[in-house]
Amino acid sequence: MCRFGDDREFRANGSRDKESIVMNVKRLIAGLIAAISATFGMTAGAIAQGRIGQPTDKGLWLQEAASEQAQRIGDFNELLLWIIAVITVFVFALMFYVMWRFREKANPVPSKVSHNTFIEIVWTVVPIIILVVIGVISLPLLYWQDQVPETDMAINITGNQWNWTYSYPDHGDVELTANVIPDATFTNASARQAAEAELSSFLGWPASLNSRLLDTDYRLVLPVNTKIKVQLTASDVLHAWTVPAFGVKLDAVPGRLNETWFEVNQTGIFYGQCSELCGKDHAFMPIAVEVVSKQDFARWVALQGGTMTAEADAQSVGR
Repeated sequence: MCRFGDDREFRANGSRDKESIVMNVKRLIAGLIAAISATFGMTAGAIAQGRIGQPTDKGLWLQEAASEQAQRIGDFNELLLWIIAVITVFVFALMFYVMWRFREKANPVPSKVSHNTFIEIVWTVVPIIILVVIGVISLPLLYWQDQVPETDMAINITGNQWNWTYSYPDHGDVELTANVIPDATFTNASARQAAEAELSSFLGWPASLNSRLLDTDYRLVLPVNTKIKVQLTASDVLHAWTVPAFGVKLDAVPGRLNETWFEVNQTGIFYGQCSELCGKDHAFMPIAVEVVSKQDFARWVALQGGTMTAEADAQSVGR
């Protein structure tokens, strides 16, 4: 009788343990579903409410692409997220299966198996295949970004502590240095009005300050739908010229000339920041780019005393 009672108690305890494990798994799955739903809901909201060319408060996704480079980078990022999601789901499912299938109560006598040739081949070959797929997609993208094609114009950018100097070698060596708008300007109505008036005078059309710590006193003005070659260096320490909406991030190195290119496919104001620690005011070294129509760009060049480049001069600036 004693033994029969012990067996019955053992089965009852095993049943309760099984129910407890099932409930915990259900709660975990429900929590994961809720977290994923909340994340995608916030992401969709961030995209819907996002402003082109600048970060959005509490945003969870990349900025809207304004160039083919940024679009390709965004597509590749999304592909990687799907790959990571599949791997994560598989690993978690395998982990829970192993925890359930090989728990102590179900296997009072543990297996002595230490090797399985088929499994070892699978967990070696499958990751290699995944990496090859990622490489086949990513390496051509890297090469395409790195190879500067024949461009329509060039700009020279120099990083300084703590501002950016821009020059236009194709347009009569127009040059400007852009500094961050002081924080106090955004809280002082008269100072803000004066800063906007000066910026409007520089651009030749009405302008307004949009973003604290991202706006600059002058802006890099560029034409839309134009292949632009960037020649980048620094005058003192390492900097990095980064504009997320363009898909551009390149180090500015003293004594070295780095090159990249981009083509913006829509007009607007786009912001970036220095992405290399460069000193005490690193956080106050923003980038503001205003992309305008080709006609407005020609007007702006004339306003700055520059000239539009003749086709014969293209080779002289290395394009």
